[in-house]
Amino acid sequence: MRLDKFLKISRIIKRRTLAKEVAEQGRITVNGSPAKASTTLSEGDELVIRFGQKLVTVKVNSLRENVRKDEADTLFTIVKEEKLEQ
Repeated sequence: MRLDKFLKISRIIKRRTLAKEVAEQGRITVNGSPAKASTTLSEGDELVIRFGQKLVTVKVNSLRENVRKDEADTLFTIVKEEKLEQ
């Protein structure tokens, strides 16, 4: 599954176009390497996403095409959240 689609389906980022923009800005890494919106994800991958002054590390648990809103958080596990210093 594409990175931008996973971020939308899992509701980490609300819109796919926004997920694409964040990836193009170089704010997402997959398993330590910079990721594009078209990067293919697999189960067990680790994503590091920079949201403003926060770094969020997420582990992909499962990849599903359709998921209900209340089940979206089962697709990933937040490994850690850290605040960035300026």
